[in-house]
Amino acid sequence: MTHFRTSRHRRMWTLTAVAIAIAGAVAPAASGATTASPCTPGTTYGQPLPTRAVASQLIRGGFNFLEGPTWDQRTGTLLLSNMQNPTGPQGVQPSAVLRYTPPATFETFIADAGSNGLAITADGGRVLAATHDNRTVSSYSLTDRTRATVAANYLGRAFNSPNDLTIGKDGTTYFTDPNFQRGNRADEQGGRTGVFRVRDGVVSLVDDTLRQPNGAVLSPDGRTLYVGATGSNAIMKYTVFADGTTGNRTTFASIRTPDGATVDCAGNLYWASYDEGLVYVFSPSGARLGTISAGRNTTNAAFGGPDGRTLYITSGVSGGGFGLYQTRLNVPGNPY
Repeated sequence: MTHFRTSRHRRMWTLTAVAIAIAGAVAPAASGATTASPCTPGTTYGQPLPTRAVASQLIRGGFNFLEGPTWDQRTGTLLLSNMQNPTGPQGVQPSAVLRYTPPATFETFIADAGSNGLAITADGGRVLAATHDNRTVSSYSLTDRTRATVAANYLGRAFNSPNDLTIGKDGTTYFTDPNFQRGNRADEQGGRTGVFRVRDGVVSLVDDTLRQPNGAVLSPDGRTLYVGATGSNAIMKYTVFADGTTGNRTTFASIRTPDGATVDCAGNLYWASYDEGLVYVFSPSGARLGTISAGRNTTNAAFGGPDGRTLYITSGVSGGGFGLYQTRLNVPGNPY
């Protein structure tokens, strides 16, 4: 997201688990049948990009500010957040969830969603949303669009403005909390911007030393968590243990203003650089494989399409110049 602010931070990234009682909350764990994945276990994939420099194609422009694309396999549609300019004395940005049905249909799916990053649950029944309108992580039913709270606060203190999230196979959800959309509301995190996880209704701290953590994505095997630190121009990686806890933080790569991200079935990372209008593609080892261009101010990317090989990208200029782009790639994505 674009509203960058510096923040005071402390050196503490060991995990602290705290049970939070949330009235009306839902646990994000998956249950029952799961949606089919385009990833085939044991498959050896080749190069993901047809060339080292790929150009994407505009599907439609004219939006105010797009974020958080995620593919809904059940309906063959893409959900994404359309954020508006800040309003009211608190300076909060209204946001609606749009639904794109290829090749050309756009409609408002959830009005006043307050959302930024989105991710479909493994059972395909709900979309989890980083919701800055009430500074929580929310869950929306994809059938009746009712809203519930997944993560309300940490240690009784409101988050800044949850921005992006990623869901593990067991339903454990990791989300980032910069202060981009906090507006004029009180800072209850003491100047810190952080990364959190929520598992079975328990909110835990992953890391509160990153400057403006932004995009978050898990590797296909769920053993690595990647987080973009926009304020430090770095992408960090964490080991994820079987119980969802994390450790062993290292720097994975450095790019300018890392924003949202996605991953393909081979574990290659696709990371949006907001300032450069590019999506950088990295192998799991951190080797830079190439770039995908998408206009200016690229915010996020997600795989979709019937075979999982279409990469959708949100990019543009705030105030009516944002668009949804697409390009075809060689390796299918691991949808979130």
